Amino acid sequence: MHDLNQLNAWKSLNNHYNEIKNISLNKLFKDDTNRFNNFSLNFNNMLIDYSKNHINKKTLSLFKNLLTEININQKIKKFFDGKKINFTENRAVMHYLLRGSYSKNNKKIYKNDVEKSLNKIKKISDKINSQKLLGYSGKRIKNVINIGIGGSDLGPKMACEALKYYSNRKIHLFFISNIDPTNLKETLRDLNAKESIFIISSKSFGTIETLTNATIAKKWFLDKSSNNNLDKHFFGVTRNVKKAKEFGINEENIFPIWNWVGGRYSLWSPVGLPISIQIGFNNFNKMLEGAKNMDNHFRTKPFENNIPIIMACIGIWYNNFHNYETHAIFPYDEYLKLFPNYLQQADMESNGKSITKNNNKTNYETGPIIWGDKGTNGQHAFFQLIHQGTKIIPSDFIGFVNSLNKIDNSHEMLLSNLIGQTKALMEGKSENEVKKTINQEKNNGINIDSIIKSKSFEGNKPSTTILFDKLTPYNLGKLIALYEHKIFVQGCIWNINSYDQWGVELGKELSHEVCENLNSNKINNNLDSSTNGLINFYKKTRS
Repeated sequence: MHDLNQLNAWKSLNNHYNEIKNISLNKLFKDDTNRFNNFSLNFNNMLIDYSKNHINKKTLSLFKNLLTEININQKIKKFFDGKKINFTENRAVMHYLLRGSYSKNNKKIYKNDVEKSLNKIKKISDKINSQKLLGYSGKRIKNVINIGIGGSDLGPKMACEALKYYSNRKIHLFFISNIDPTNLKETLRDLNAKESIFIISSKSFGTIETLTNATIAKKWFLDKSSNNNLDKHFFGVTRNVKKAKEFGINEENIFPIWNWVGGRYSLWSPVGLPISIQIGFNNFNKMLEGAKNMDNHFRTKPFENNIPIIMACIGIWYNNFHNYETHAIFPYDEYLKLFPNYLQQADMESNGKSITKNNNKTNYETGPIIWGDKGTNGQHAFFQLIHQGTKIIPSDFIGFVNSLNKIDNSHEMLLSNLIGQTKALMEGKSENEVKKTINQEKNNGINIDSIIKSKSFEGNKPSTTILFDKLTPYNLGKLIALYEHKIFVQGCIWNINSYDQWGVELGKELSHEVCENLNSNKINNNLDSSTNGLINFYKKTRS
């Protein structure tokens, strides 16, 4: 427990910020010809270049002091020892255990529960991929429909898209999350019930969106089939085995999960069953191994060589001292197009908090707004604002040296855009440089000064670049775990609980109340005038 603003290292960082805030990135590079080597790390064919950030050696030294002052090593140990760090729900946080990163305190849980779960995931995904698991009619399974929301949707959907190259093309995966009936109807429109299985993924088996969609899917299956038995077509991933059985799912088809697995960190668990089905269990296991590799790196490496810790500190630097409110993620790979969406939940649901562990309201900023898109699409959309707008947006650029789909020199063009954008953001373009490129005789009557000013760029925009050798299941596991640990460290610094999500729960409660009023003929005078007005408009207008 600590009051962040009262820490000596925090005060020193604030003084240091005032000392270097006006030093440009170009000057930092000019003053240190070896800056790239001093501010980059290479870890098992993974390069992180953080040299294009507004930091120097003193910045990192002061952050090291901060982490010492909050005793980060003890916090990391408590995390991996399975202590109940989610104190508002009295739960341990042990998603790392799902990939084999156990300590002596929780080795027994891994051996007794996790290994059993992994074997069950392997058994089912192997049977589907080998066509030994057939539907009630004897037809092979071609369609796997995952019904979940939040972490039960975003995680597996992102990973399945990211690893599509490694997929079994005979199996078609679909994800239903939205309560909007269009999502469900469009997915089921052309599917054959005899060739389809459903995975109902809900930790509580009580999430209204998931249960509503699951109930509709169940009715669709029963209407379309000549068999009332769901045994070969419905699977459940849940803590609430009893409710899953009441729904009609055979207990053998239920994959239990544990209260120490948060939804947004659950893709490593049976929630990741669709991933294992799509890419095969061996590749799924490689993804777990990659994450375990990053776990070991995070647990053992000192501050100077610890990638998640350094990224966390850079994020704090911008969020709390520079007061930059957003952070952008730009994966330069089509397969990773859902990665920014995934990180939105992982980061903002974790660190979007305003109450400290001391039960006080924070008097400093916590989690940033996470957003982004795949490159190079973003360059032709919102990069204009990043380059020349009034907001500074720290950005992570993620790329792969080798393409999985080599066609001519397209991949080289993609990577040159990635590297070129980070260079342009940093360097900018001065008015004198613009003048050299203008043909004054062919300005079509446009004022030259206007052209010069409009084509100049201030630069000095920060970015971090992460490069891997290739997009593999192993490397995807490393990448996801890197951001998980970054989020953990930032939560430790902000002294907040990164593992509850009461804001999500409030939204669920209020939606139940509104739903009751939408379906009632009575007027509820206890609601505010806006809510009542919207409900009344709905009742008058619905057909």
